[in-house]
Amino acid sequence: MKCLAIPAGTFLLVTLLVPACAQTNVDNPQGQPPATATAQANQKPKLSDEDLARLYLIRKQYKEAQDLFHKLTVEQPKNAVYWNELGISFHNQSELDSALKCYQKSVKLDPHYADAENNVGTVYYERQKYAKAVRAYKKAIQLRENYAAFYLNLGYAYFGEKKYEDSITTFRKALLIDPEAFDVARSRTGTVIQDRSVSSDRALFYFMLAKSFAEAGNVDRCIIYLKKARDEGYKNIDTVKSDPSFAVVIKAPAMQDFLQEKPPDSVQQ
Repeated sequence: MKCLAIPAGTFLLVTLLVPACAQTNVDNPQGQPPATATAQANQKPKLSDEDLARLYLIRKQYKEAQDLFHKLTVEQPKNAVYWNELGISFHNQSELDSALKCYQKSVKLDPHYADAENNVGTVYYERQKYAKAVRAYKKAIQLRENYAAFYLNLGYAYFGEKKYEDSITTFRKALLIDPEAFDVARSRTGTVIQDRSVSSDRALFYFMLAKSFAEAGNVDRCIIYLKKARDEGYKNIDTVKSDPSFAVVIKAPAMQDFLQEKPPDSVQQ
């Protein structure tokens, strides 16, 4: 029998191509990737209960977040962070009693957890128990001194107590830490609750904010809040001309333009 002689280079080509052709033509005629490989490529990693619960908070699905954080506190009853976040999920559903209990549990588990201590204060603030709110916010600041949100909360609580100078001083500290502190939207999704509601005398409140920005040398923001104060009915805008708090900004052209504006008819005498 005669043997067919195949050049060496041709034999190598056959050994490389035949398996590939066989797989394409027999196992997968359309030349598509195997189904198992496609499924693996499209499979997304499963979120942990912790990540999913926080995602629910971000999406404002508070009941779902509550259920998962409750599960996590059962599994890890000494985890102060989970108790705090469970409190936040209650807080966003206006279940303040449950929220407060969770925050207090968190503080008990970790007395150095400033975020939970701050959140205790927000419950008291929303209940207009300003003295208790002040105490909680001060504790939070002692634990975490350079966090502007705590000072903002404390400033609001002082205003609720009608301690206006303390309120101004505290707002000024917040602005020293973060000049854009008032630009950040209030938070109800992280580990810190911020409440910037004012229950009374909004005109005076805006004027006090204007003073804080004046003392910080921020002309633009000072004028923004002076306008808000005027629009809310504050009738003593002209006192900025003699108030030492406005000395830094009073000569600014924008401030002079504002002072020369004719006030709206609604607040004219």
